[in-house]
Amino acid sequence: MSEIFNGENNHLDLMLKDLEALVNLDSPSNNKGLTDKAVHYAAERFRELTGGAVEFIAQRDFGDHAKMQVGSGPGQILVLGHADTVWPEGEAQKRPFYIAGGRAFGPGVFDMKCGLVQGLYAIGSLVKRDVVRKKIVFLVNTDEEVGSPTSREWIEKEARQSDAVFVLEPALGPEGKLKTTRKGVARYKLEIQGIPAHSGIDHSKGRSAIEELAHQVIYLHGLTDYTLGSTVNVGVISGGTGPNVVSGKAYAEVDLRFQSLREAERLTGLVRHLKPHLEGTTIQASGAIKRPPMEAETSKILLARAQDIAQKLGFSLAGAGTGGASDGCFTAALGIPTLDGLGAVGEGAHSLQEFVSISHILQRSNLLACLIGESMVST
Repeated sequence: MSEIFNGENNHLDLMLKDLEALVNLDSPSNNKGLTDKAVHYAAERFRELTGGAVEFIAQRDFGDHAKMQVGSGPGQILVLGHADTVWPEGEAQKRPFYIAGGRAFGPGVFDMKCGLVQGLYAIGSLVKRDVVRKKIVFLVNTDEEVGSPTSREWIEKEARQSDAVFVLEPALGPEGKLKTTRKGVARYKLEIQGIPAHSGIDHSKGRSAIEELAHQVIYLHGLTDYTLGSTVNVGVISGGTGPNVVSGKAYAEVDLRFQSLREAERLTGLVRHLKPHLEGTTIQASGAIKRPPMEAETSKILLARAQDIAQKLGFSLAGAGTGGASDGCFTAALGIPTLDGLGAVGEGAHSLQEFVSISHILQRSNLLACLIGESMVST
Protein backbone atom coordinates (compact mmCIF):
# COMPACT_ATOMS: atom_id res chain seq x y z
CA MET A 1 0.00 0.00 0.00
CA SER A 2 2.79 2.46 0.83
CA GLU A 3 4.37 1.98 -2.56
CA ILE A 4 1.05 2.65 -4.28
CA PHE A 5 0.58 6.04 -2.69
CA ASN A 6 4.14 7.30 -2.70
CA GLY A 7 3.80 10.28 -5.02
CA GLU A 8 0.20 9.52 -5.96
CA ASN A 9 -1.32 12.49 -4.17
CA ASN A 10 0.58 15.30 -5.88
CA HIS A 11 -2.06 18.02 -5.86
CA LEU A 12 -0.30 20.45 -3.54
CA ASP A 13 -1.48 23.53 -5.44
CA LEU A 14 -5.10 22.45 -5.12
CA MET A 15 -4.63 21.59 -1.46
CA LEU A 16 -3.22 25.04 -0.76
CA LYS A 17 -6.17 26.68 -2.53
CA ASP A 18 -8.57 24.72 -0.35
CA LEU A 19 -6.54 25.55 2.72
CA GLU A 20 -6.63 29.25 1.86
CA ALA A 21 -10.39 29.13 1.37
CA LEU A 22 -10.96 27.40 4.71
CA VAL A 23 -8.60 29.62 6.69
CA ASN A 24 -10.27 32.73 5.27
CA LEU A 25 -13.64 31.47 6.51
CA ASP A 26 -13.89 32.47 10.17
CA SER A 27 -15.36 29.60 12.18
CA PRO A 28 -15.53 30.41 15.89
CA SER A 29 -17.22 27.67 17.90
CA ASN A 30 -19.91 30.03 19.19
CA ASN A 31 -20.99 31.40 15.79
CA LYS A 32 -23.24 28.92 14.01
CA GLY A 33 -23.63 30.92 10.80
CA LEU A 34 -19.90 31.29 10.20
CA THR A 35 -18.96 27.77 11.22
CA ASP A 36 -21.69 26.35 8.99
CA LYS A 37 -19.95 27.96 6.02
CA ALA A 38 -16.65 26.25 6.85
CA VAL A 39 -18.10 22.80 7.41
CA HIS A 40 -20.26 23.05 4.28
CA TYR A 41 -17.19 24.04 2.25
CA ALA A 42 -15.35 20.95 3.49
CA ALA A 43 -18.36 18.76 2.75
CA GLU A 44 -18.70 20.07 -0.80
CA ARG A 45 -15.03 19.40 -1.47
CA PHE A 46 -15.49 15.89 -0.09
CA ARG A 47 -18.28 15.27 -2.59
CA GLU A 48 -16.14 16.57 -5.45
CA LEU A 49 -13.02 14.61 -4.48
CA THR A 50 -14.66 11.31 -3.56
CA GLY A 51 -18.20 11.19 -4.93
CA GLY A 52 -19.19 10.13 -1.42
CA ALA A 53 -22.27 10.83 0.64
CA VAL A 54 -22.64 13.68 3.12
CA GLU A 55 -25.09 13.90 6.00
CA PHE A 56 -25.42 17.02 8.14
CA ILE A 57 -26.37 16.71 11.80
CA ALA A 58 -28.26 19.94 12.41
CA GLN A 59 -27.43 21.98 15.51
CA ARG A 60 -29.08 24.98 17.12
CA ASP A 61 -26.23 26.56 19.07
CA PHE A 62 -23.24 25.37 17.03
CA GLY A 63 -22.50 24.78 13.39
CA ASP A 64 -23.96 21.66 11.80
CA HIS A 65 -21.75 18.59 12.15
CA ALA A 66 -20.94 16.62 8.99
CA LYS A 67 -20.74 12.87 8.44
CA MET A 68 -18.98 12.15 5.15
CA GLN A 69 -18.78 8.59 3.89
CA VAL A 70 -17.39 6.40 1.12
CA GLY A 71 -17.33 2.64 0.74
CA SER A 72 -19.40 -0.08 2.35
CA GLY A 73 -19.04 -3.33 4.18
CA PRO A 74 -19.16 -4.64 7.72
CA GLY A 75 -15.93 -2.90 8.72
CA GLN A 76 -15.44 0.83 9.24
CA ILE A 77 -12.52 3.24 9.54
CA LEU A 78 -13.27 6.50 11.35
CA VAL A 79 -11.46 9.79 10.66
CA LEU A 80 -12.07 12.71 13.03
CA GLY A 81 -11.65 16.43 12.42
CA HIS A 82 -13.18 19.71 13.54
CA ALA A 83 -14.06 22.85 11.60
CA ASP A 84 -14.29 25.27 14.52
CA THR A 85 -11.41 27.40 15.80
CA VAL A 86 -10.69 29.54 18.85
CA TRP A 87 -10.55 32.72 16.74
CA PRO A 88 -13.38 35.30 16.79
CA GLU A 89 -15.35 36.74 13.90
CA GLY A 90 -13.25 39.13 11.84
CA GLU A 91 -9.90 37.49 12.58
CA ALA A 92 -9.46 36.17 9.03
CA GLN A 93 -10.12 39.62 7.61
CA LYS A 94 -7.47 41.13 9.90
CA ARG A 95 -4.82 38.53 9.05
CA PRO A 96 -5.86 36.38 6.09
CA PHE A 97 -4.04 33.32 4.82
CA TYR A 98 -0.59 33.91 3.38
CA ILE A 99 2.56 31.96 2.54
CA ALA A 100 6.10 32.98 3.47
CA GLY A 101 9.33 31.04 3.85
CA GLY A 102 7.80 27.67 3.10
CA ARG A 103 5.11 28.15 5.72
CA ALA A 104 1.38 28.86 5.56
CA PHE A 105 -0.08 31.27 8.11
CA GLY A 106 -3.56 32.31 9.22
CA PRO A 107 -6.13 31.76 11.97
CA GLY A 108 -6.80 28.05 12.43
CA VAL A 109 -4.33 26.97 9.73
CA PHE A 110 -2.56 24.61 12.15
CA ASP A 111 -5.47 23.76 14.43
CA MET A 112 -6.84 22.28 12.37
CA LYS A 113 -7.87 23.38 8.91
CA CYS A 114 -4.78 21.97 7.25
CA GLY A 115 -5.62 18.62 8.84
CA LEU A 116 -9.07 18.77 7.25
CA VAL A 117 -7.56 19.38 3.82
CA GLN A 118 -5.05 16.56 4.26
CA GLY A 119 -7.91 14.24 5.23
CA LEU A 120 -10.05 15.20 2.24
CA TYR A 121 -7.26 14.50 -0.22
CA ALA A 122 -6.15 11.30 1.52
CA ILE A 123 -9.61 9.80 1.19
CA GLY A 124 -9.88 11.16 -2.34
CA SER A 125 -6.67 9.35 -3.31
CA LEU A 126 -8.02 6.06 -1.93
CA VAL A 127 -11.18 6.44 -4.01
CA LYS A 128 -9.16 7.36 -7.09
CA ARG A 129 -7.07 4.19 -6.75
CA ASP A 130 -10.22 2.10 -6.18
CA VAL A 131 -8.82 0.50 -3.03
CA VAL A 132 -11.64 1.30 -0.60
CA ARG A 133 -12.44 -2.06 1.00
CA LYS A 134 -14.41 -0.89 4.02
CA LYS A 135 -16.63 1.99 4.93
CA ILE A 136 -14.61 5.17 5.59
CA VAL A 137 -16.44 7.73 7.71
CA PHE A 138 -15.01 11.24 8.04
CA LEU A 139 -16.70 13.10 10.89
CA VAL A 140 -16.22 16.86 11.11
CA ASN A 141 -17.68 18.53 14.17
CA THR A 142 -18.01 22.20 15.02
CA ASP A 143 -17.76 22.30 18.82
CA GLU A 144 -14.42 20.60 19.56
CA GLU A 145 -12.72 23.72 20.88
CA VAL A 146 -15.37 24.04 23.60
CA GLY A 147 -15.34 20.38 24.64
CA SER A 148 -17.59 18.76 21.99
CA PRO A 149 -20.79 19.03 24.09
CA THR A 150 -23.15 18.25 21.21
CA SER A 151 -20.94 15.93 19.16
CA ARG A 152 -19.48 13.58 21.79
CA GLU A 153 -22.41 11.16 21.69
CA TRP A 154 -22.30 11.09 17.90
CA ILE A 155 -18.52 10.50 17.83
CA GLU A 156 -18.78 7.65 20.33
CA LYS A 157 -21.62 6.04 18.36
CA GLU A 158 -19.52 5.94 15.18
CA ALA A 159 -16.41 4.83 17.09
CA ARG A 160 -18.21 1.77 18.46
CA GLN A 161 -18.76 0.63 14.87
CA SER A 162 -15.14 1.25 13.82
CA ASP A 163 -12.02 -0.89 13.63
CA ALA A 164 -9.67 2.08 13.95
CA VAL A 165 -9.87 5.83 14.55
CA PHE A 166 -7.52 8.43 13.04
CA VAL A 167 -7.57 11.95 14.48
CA LEU A 168 -6.44 14.90 12.35
CA GLU A 169 -5.30 17.14 15.19
CA PRO A 170 -1.88 18.72 14.54
CA ALA A 171 1.27 16.69 14.98
CA LEU A 172 3.58 17.41 17.90
CA GLY A 173 6.59 19.68 17.43
CA PRO A 174 8.68 20.42 14.34
CA GLU A 175 9.47 16.71 13.97
CA GLY A 176 5.78 15.97 13.47
CA LYS A 177 5.44 13.35 16.20
CA LEU A 178 2.16 11.51 16.43
CA LYS A 179 0.18 11.82 19.65
CA THR A 180 0.00 8.46 21.40
CA THR A 181 -1.20 9.63 24.82
CA ARG A 182 -3.29 12.57 25.92
CA LYS A 183 -4.20 13.76 29.35
CA GLY A 184 -7.82 13.70 30.36
CA VAL A 185 -9.59 16.83 31.57
CA ALA A 186 -12.00 17.52 34.42
CA ARG A 187 -13.52 20.88 35.28
CA TYR A 188 -15.02 21.89 38.62
CA LYS A 189 -16.65 25.01 40.01
CA LEU A 190 -16.33 25.78 43.71
CA GLU A 191 -18.75 27.90 45.70
CA ILE A 192 -17.55 28.93 49.15
CA GLN A 193 -20.13 30.14 51.67
CA GLY A 194 -18.81 32.27 54.52
CA ILE A 195 -20.44 34.55 57.09
CA PRO A 196 -20.58 38.19 56.00
CA ALA A 197 -19.94 40.91 58.55
CA HIS A 198 -18.83 44.54 58.84
CA SER A 199 -15.05 44.49 58.64
CA GLY A 200 -14.63 47.28 61.18
CA ILE A 201 -17.43 46.73 63.69
CA ASP A 202 -18.04 42.96 63.65
CA HIS A 203 -14.90 41.51 62.07
CA SER A 204 -14.70 38.69 64.63
CA LYS A 205 -18.24 37.59 63.85
CA GLY A 206 -17.48 37.09 60.15
CA ARG A 207 -15.99 34.11 58.37
CA SER A 208 -14.31 35.10 55.13
CA ALA A 209 -15.21 33.03 52.09
CA ILE A 210 -12.22 34.57 50.32
CA GLU A 211 -9.85 33.44 53.08
CA GLU A 212 -11.30 29.94 52.89
CA LEU A 213 -10.87 29.95 49.14
CA ALA A 214 -7.23 31.01 49.55
CA HIS A 215 -6.59 27.94 51.72
CA GLN A 216 -8.29 25.72 49.15
CA VAL A 217 -6.27 27.16 46.26
CA ILE A 218 -3.03 26.34 48.05
CA TYR A 219 -4.27 22.83 48.84
CA LEU A 220 -5.47 22.18 45.29
CA HIS A 221 -2.27 23.41 43.67
CA GLY A 222 -0.40 21.11 46.03
CA LEU A 223 -2.11 18.14 44.36
CA THR A 224 -0.08 18.72 41.19
CA ASP A 225 2.36 15.84 40.73
CA TYR A 226 4.54 16.04 37.64
CA THR A 227 5.89 12.51 38.22
CA LEU A 228 2.34 11.21 37.73
CA GLY A 229 1.57 13.67 34.96
CA SER A 230 -1.17 15.24 37.07
CA THR A 231 -1.81 18.98 37.21
CA VAL A 232 -4.36 21.06 39.08
CA ASN A 233 -4.94 24.70 38.20
CA VAL A 234 -7.33 27.17 39.80
CA GLY A 235 -7.69 29.46 36.83
CA VAL A 236 -10.59 31.73 37.81
CA ILE A 237 -11.53 33.19 41.20
CA SER A 238 -14.03 35.79 42.37
CA GLY A 239 -15.76 36.84 45.56
CA GLY A 240 -16.76 39.49 48.00
CA THR A 241 -18.87 42.61 47.69
CA GLY A 242 -16.65 45.37 49.08
CA PRO A 243 -13.45 46.06 51.04
CA ASN A 244 -15.42 46.85 54.21
CA VAL A 245 -17.31 43.53 54.21
CA VAL A 246 -16.00 40.16 55.38
CA SER A 247 -16.81 38.20 52.24
CA GLY A 248 -19.83 35.95 52.38
CA LYS A 249 -19.25 34.17 49.08
CA ALA A 250 -16.32 33.25 46.86
CA TYR A 251 -16.04 31.22 43.69
CA ALA A 252 -13.37 29.36 41.75
CA GLU A 253 -13.00 27.34 38.56
CA VAL A 254 -10.58 24.42 38.59
CA ASP A 255 -8.90 22.52 35.75
CA LEU A 256 -7.62 18.98 36.42
CA ARG A 257 -5.37 17.00 34.04
CA PHE A 258 -4.46 13.33 34.42
CA GLN A 259 -2.93 10.45 32.47
CA SER A 260 -5.13 7.57 33.65
CA LEU A 261 -8.72 6.98 34.67
CA ARG A 262 -7.51 5.74 38.04
CA GLU A 263 -5.77 9.05 38.68
CA ALA A 264 -8.84 10.90 37.41
CA GLU A 265 -11.00 9.17 39.99
CA ARG A 266 -8.51 9.98 42.76
CA LEU A 267 -8.24 13.68 41.90
CA THR A 268 -11.93 14.28 41.27
CA GLY A 269 -12.76 12.50 44.51
CA LEU A 270 -10.50 14.87 46.43
CA VAL A 271 -12.13 17.90 44.81
CA ARG A 272 -15.65 16.67 45.47
CA HIS A 273 -14.87 16.13 49.15
CA LEU A 274 -12.94 19.29 50.00
CA LYS A 275 -13.02 20.05 53.73
CA PRO A 276 -13.28 23.64 54.99
CA HIS A 277 -10.29 25.08 56.79
CA LEU A 278 -12.26 27.77 58.63
CA GLU A 279 -15.06 26.85 61.02
CA GLY A 280 -18.37 28.22 59.81
CA THR A 281 -17.60 28.05 56.09
CA THR A 282 -18.92 25.51 53.59
CA ILE A 283 -17.72 24.34 50.18
CA GLN A 284 -19.85 23.12 47.30
CA ALA A 285 -18.07 21.52 44.32
CA SER A 286 -19.80 20.78 41.02
CA GLY A 287 -18.27 19.40 37.86
CA ALA A 288 -17.20 16.26 36.05
CA ILE A 289 -14.66 14.63 33.79
CA LYS A 290 -14.99 16.38 30.43
CA ARG A 291 -12.60 14.20 28.44
CA PRO A 292 -11.12 10.87 29.55
CA PRO A 293 -7.39 10.31 29.05
CA MET A 294 -6.00 8.61 25.96
CA GLU A 295 -3.73 5.87 27.25
CA ALA A 296 -0.82 4.40 25.29
CA GLU A 297 -2.25 0.93 24.78
CA THR A 298 -4.97 2.13 22.40
CA SER A 299 -2.44 3.62 19.96
CA LYS A 300 0.32 0.99 20.16
CA ILE A 301 -0.59 -1.12 17.11
CA LEU A 302 -1.53 1.84 14.92
CA LEU A 303 1.67 3.71 15.79
CA ALA A 304 3.77 0.72 14.74
CA ARG A 305 1.81 0.53 11.48
CA ALA A 306 2.31 4.25 10.84
CA GLN A 307 6.04 3.98 11.54
CA ASP A 308 6.38 1.11 9.08
CA ILE A 309 4.55 3.12 6.41
CA ALA A 310 6.65 6.20 7.09
CA GLN A 311 9.84 4.21 6.65
CA LYS A 312 8.62 2.99 3.26
CA LEU A 313 7.74 6.55 2.31
CA GLY A 314 11.23 7.68 3.23
CA PHE A 315 10.96 9.43 6.59
CA SER A 316 11.07 8.54 10.27
CA LEU A 317 8.16 8.91 12.65
CA ALA A 318 7.92 8.94 16.44
CA GLY A 319 5.12 9.10 18.97
CA ALA A 320 4.84 11.22 22.10
CA GLY A 321 2.37 12.32 24.75
CA THR A 322 0.71 15.70 25.22
CA GLY A 323 -1.17 17.46 27.99
CA GLY A 324 -3.93 18.68 25.68
CA ALA A 325 -7.15 16.77 25.01
CA SER A 326 -9.00 15.94 21.79
CA ASP A 327 -11.99 13.98 20.53
CA GLY A 328 -9.63 11.01 20.28
CA CYS A 329 -9.87 10.80 24.07
CA PHE A 330 -13.51 9.73 23.70
CA THR A 331 -12.79 6.96 21.21
CA ALA A 332 -9.71 5.66 23.04
CA ALA A 333 -11.69 5.43 26.28
CA LEU A 334 -14.05 3.02 24.48
CA GLY A 335 -11.10 0.74 23.75
CA ILE A 336 -11.11 1.48 20.01
CA PRO A 337 -7.57 1.64 18.51
CA THR A 338 -6.95 5.37 18.12
CA LEU A 339 -4.04 7.33 16.67
CA ASP A 340 -3.90 11.11 17.01
CA GLY A 341 -1.74 13.90 15.63
CA LEU A 342 -2.16 12.88 11.99
CA GLY A 343 -2.85 16.44 10.87
CA ALA A 344 -0.52 19.28 9.99
CA VAL A 345 3.12 19.65 10.95
CA GLY A 346 3.80 23.13 12.29
CA GLU A 347 3.60 25.09 15.52
CA GLY A 348 1.72 27.77 17.41
CA ALA A 349 -1.79 26.42 17.95
CA HIS A 350 -4.12 29.14 19.30
CA SER A 351 -1.43 31.81 18.80
CA LEU A 352 -0.84 34.66 16.38
CA GLN A 353 2.30 32.83 15.18
CA GLU A 354 0.37 29.70 14.12
CA PHE A 355 1.76 28.11 10.95
CA VAL A 356 2.05 24.87 9.01
CA SER A 357 5.03 23.50 7.14
CA ILE A 358 4.10 23.31 3.47
CA SER A 359 6.72 20.66 2.73
CA HIS A 360 4.92 18.25 5.08
CA ILE A 361 1.39 18.63 3.69
CA LEU A 362 1.66 16.02 0.94
CA GLN A 363 3.76 13.76 3.13
CA ARG A 364 1.18 13.64 5.89
CA SER A 365 -1.77 13.31 3.53
CA ASN A 366 -0.07 10.34 1.88
CA LEU A 367 0.75 8.85 5.28
CA LEU A 368 -2.91 9.05 6.25
CA ALA A 369 -4.03 7.50 2.96
CA CYS A 370 -1.64 4.59 3.43
CA LEU A 371 -2.63 4.16 7.05
CA ILE A 372 -6.32 4.03 6.21
CA GLY A 373 -5.60 1.71 3.29
CA GLU A 374 -3.56 -0.77 5.29
CA SER A 375 -6.00 -0.64 8.19
CA MET A 376 -8.79 -1.72 5.85
CA VAL A 377 -7.00 -5.03 5.33
CA SER A 378 -5.23 -5.40 8.70
CA THR A 379 -8.03 -4.87 11.21
